[in-house]
Amino acid sequence: MKWKRILIILATVFLLVQIIGSFFFYNLAVKKGPKPFLENNADLEVSGETMERFTNGNWIDWVNEQPFERLTLTARDGLQLNGYYLRAAEPTNKVVMLTHGYLGNALQMGLFGEYYYKDLGYNLFMPDARGHGKSEGDYYGFGWHDRLDLIDWTKLLVDQFGEETEIVYHGLSMGAATVLMASGEEDLPKQVKAIVADSPYQSVYQLFSYQMRRMFYLPAFPLLDSTSLLTKIKAGYSFREANSLHAVEKTDVPIFYIHGESDTFVPTEMTKELIEVTKSKTESLFVPSANHGESFVLAEETYKEKLKAFLAKIY
Repeated sequence: MKWKRILIILATVFLLVQIIGSFFFYNLAVKKGPKPFLENNADLEVSGETMERFTNGNWIDWVNEQPFERLTLTARDGLQLNGYYLRAAEPTNKVVMLTHGYLGNALQMGLFGEYYYKDLGYNLFMPDARGHGKSEGDYYGFGWHDRLDLIDWTKLLVDQFGEETEIVYHGLSMGAATVLMASGEEDLPKQVKAIVADSPYQSVYQLFSYQMRRMFYLPAFPLLDSTSLLTKIKAGYSFREANSLHAVEKTDVPIFYIHGESDTFVPTEMTKELIEVTKSKTESLFVPSANHGESFVLAEETYKEKLKAFLAKIY
């Protein structure tokens, strides 16, 4: 009887730890709100050149000067989503849809949008992911629900601008995972001709497993699994189902993968694993000494040249 009581106490303590820990990590990463754990995070440190470009680059003034048209979309679960459309200076049927990263917003993708607009002559569309910017949502989807939002935005643009519209998806970090997750959907519009994925991850489970070990020195099991279950209940998705690998295994859309070789927040190996299983044609660019999301700044000319060459093969 004594051992039975001890086992019951241990099981109760274990269960309480899992419940408390699950809510802690859900609130830490998934629930909408400030994320102080990312402040002064060494894995997100970038070069002074990159930080200056991100915060004070001329692209910011360019974005502020553009006559963006605000578009809205009602998501499949009723959330009201926001996006920004900019018509090309010269008429074209080409549109780039730029998807931002975790805790970012649509207009930050103007760093890339300026190149597509000025040099490549594209129409621009930049959506706020659910829970970000001016879009509704009380959680972050890490690309999973966002993939369906992106497809619905695509259908809206095609309905508005015609069946001859040709679309490129270009995503950064969480936005890169979003475009990859969308790539394998059966209802992906035929107008999506190419995908650019800069610093993606394979699945939310793999990403969090890596970051739990690196930041908290904890194994993934069982706490990450219980947090995933809580996320399924509260946000409608699990960490394992939010998976880019499964999507690219069945896509026929050409993909250009980009990653910094010194990325310690989303390790480069994640992109290499994605490339290995991608069914469609792929090209890649790995930038030496680039940490998470800074490849465009540190290797700008190479990035632009390879991106332009990739798109030229598609059209």
